Parts: sequence; structure tokens; C-alpha cells
Amino acid sequence: MNQHDPSANPASLFRNRFLQTILLSSVLLQIGIWVRNFAILLYVAERTNNDPYAISLISVAEFAPIFVFSFIGGTFADRWRPKRTMIWCDSLSAVSVFAVLLSIHFGSWESVYLVAFISAILSQFSQPSSMRLFKFHVPEEQLQQGMALFQSLMAIFMVLGPMLGTFVYSTFGLEISIAVMGVAFLLSALVLIRLPEDHMEAGTVAAKGQFRKDFTEGFRYVWQSQVLRMLGLAFVLAGLAVGAAQALNLFIVTERLGRSKEFLQYMLMVNGAAMLIGGGLVAAFAKKVPPQLLLAMGMLAGAVCTTIVGFSTSIPLTLTIQFLNGLMFPCIHIGISTMILRWSNSSIVGRVNGVLNPMFVGMMVVSMSLSGALKSALPLSTIYSGAGLLFLLGALMMLPIMKHKAPDQAQAAQY
Repeated sequence: MNQHDPSANPASLFRNRFLQTILLSSVLLQIGIWVRNFAILLYVAERTNNDPYAISLISVAEFAPIFVFSFIGGTFADRWRPKRTMIWCDSLSAVSVFAVLLSIHFGSWESVYLVAFISAILSQFSQPSSMRLFKFHVPEEQLQQGMALFQSLMAIFMVLGPMLGTFVYSTFGLEISIAVMGVAFLLSALVLIRLPEDHMEAGTVAAKGQFRKDFTEGFRYVWQSQVLRMLGLAFVLAGLAVGAAQALNLFIVTERLGRSKEFLQYMLMVNGAAMLIGGGLVAAFAKKVPPQLLLAMGMLAGAVCTTIVGFSTSIPLTLTIQFLNGLMFPCIHIGISTMILRWSNSSIVGRVNGVLNPMFVGMMVVSMSLSGALKSALPLSTIYSGAGLLFLLGALMMLPIMKHKAPDQAQAAQY
């Protein structure tokens, strides 16, 4: 149950101290992450002469911690004070970045992988803590609008992030780029001090031992909820679809459209700009649409758009479809996040997130790793049609739970 001020008015969303603080922190983190991502990518590509194995290790360093630490991080996030956890995670990330920077300076260039690896580990503790605070400080009727704001922020950096990261690296080099990330994380930790105090229940914070019990409780909680079970299946299907489509986008540009690989950045920018607009539109009507319907709409649009992209040989058509797909994609992210928050008790949000998140990322990595073999065996149109079918199945998963109400809403309807 949300622990917000009962007198809060929906119009006060932008005056919510928690939301102001967490958005500013997210801006700083996104600056650090995008500068880091492109600095490491460009540096490793230069250092190894575009060795595919060395470049693929960057993705391993970023995604491997999600498999190992997401469940653990979610469990601890439910037991520790979330504000303190987030501040410590950002502070430790900054310290680790400067430590790795010293290592790089004295000749160990392979240490660049540690920057992504350590940051990814700590984010598995920080992100579920942020979800807990979100449920704690944002009124129920504003959850979906708040998530739309986050989605808009992510979309802005999808457009500006690659340009920012490339500019900083090409202008200042690797060491300054890594230092920018360290400073950004340190500033984020300082900003988070402004967060309202937790006021968590003493038992939640002080629980000692019983880690295995807490760990398994997250899986049991998801399994016992029909809504969260269906959401888990949608996660799996969406992860498989997104991984295959993202991994082969370059071939859409070079083979289907007959353009050079540099043209991919324009597709991504069109998609990111549409996501920014889509996030704003969802924020405008979020309160009127159930999150299950929002998620189904997003996945249905993904099914149609992904299939068309696989067959299209027209640049205007492909860019138009990429725009429409980006316009609807926020429905998926916002729908998923809102469902996790509404159908999870505040004492277990971290563990539910820790159970569901690896389903999406895990399946995405699996399909990305298989995409090369699929590309050798099947035409692009067949692969993209298969990804579209997976999106369609994900949308159908929402049908059995379309009329379900969140626990708090269901209780309120009885009175």
C-alpha cells in the first residue's frame, strides 16, 4: 500500500519531492552510463581492430550481473533501507570507477570491462530499491503517469546519449570519459540525499538471517499471482522478440534497405524521438487505461511493426514504421512497471522485480546469441515475422487478466 500523503492531489505530481529527486538522479546516471557505453565501445573497437569477441565481451560485462545478482539484489533491497541502499550503490560505483581509472592509467586497458561489470552489479541493488520508494512515495493513481515520465527520460537519452557519448570520447579520450561517469555517479549520490526519509516498518529493515526464505518468497509470490505469472510469460516472449530484432537491425539497413551501416543511427534516432512523444502521450491518458491493456496495445503494435520492417525494402516505409513502433513502445515499459508496482506489496517489490527482470533480459540475450545462426539459416523476413508472432503471443497473455484489479483497488471496490 502506498505511504503517500492522503491529501495529495494528482496535479501535484511534478511537485512530488521524491519524483523531482529521482528524476534528477536519473539524468545524472544516464549521462554517466551513455558516456561510459560509447567510450568503452569505441575504445575497445580501436584497441582490438574491431575484434568481434572483444566487443561482445562488453555486452557480457553489462548483462551477466543481471542473471547472477538480480534475485539477490531484489531480496536485499526489500530488507535494507532503500534510500541508504541507493546512495551507497551510487557512491560505490563512483569509487570503483576512479579505482579502475587508475588501473587504466597505469597500463591495464582490459580494466575497462570492470567499469561496466561493477556498475551493473550495483544497479541490481539500486534499481529495485528505487521501485520500492516509487511505490512508497507516489500515490496509486499517479504511478502510471510517473512511469511515463521515466520512459520519456529514457527516450530523450536514446536520442541524445549516442551523440553525447561519441562527442566526449572523440574530444577528450577514454580517461576523461570514464572520469565523467565517476563524477556523474558521485553527483547522483549527493542528489539522493534529498530523498524523503524511508519511515519503513522496523521489521522490514531489521530482519536478520532467513535470507533463503526471503529469496524463495519472491518466486512463490510471483507464482501465486495469476497477473504476475502472465506478466512473466509476457516478459519471456518480449525478451525473445526484442533480442532477435535488435541484433539484426544492422542487416535490415544493409540488406533490406541497401544503405551503409551508418544509416542505423538514423533509424535509432527516429525510434527514440517517437518514444519521447509516446511517453508524453501515455502520461496524458495513463489514468484512464488499465496497465494490462496498455501492455497488450504495445505488444500488438510491436507485432505488426516488427513484421512489416522484416519485409520492407522502402526507406520511407521503414522509417515510418520505426516511428510508429517507437510511439507505442512506452506502452510496454510503462504497463510492465505499473503492473509490478500495483500487484506487489511494498515489502516485496524488490524481490518481484528481481524475479521478473531476468526473464526479459535472459531471453533477450538468448535470442541475441542465436540470431547469428538464425540469420545464416533463414531470411530476415522470416525471422522478423517470428519476432512479430512472439509479440502477438505476449499480447494474448494479457487477455485472461484484462479485467483484474490491483489488490488495493479490489479491496476498495468492496466498500
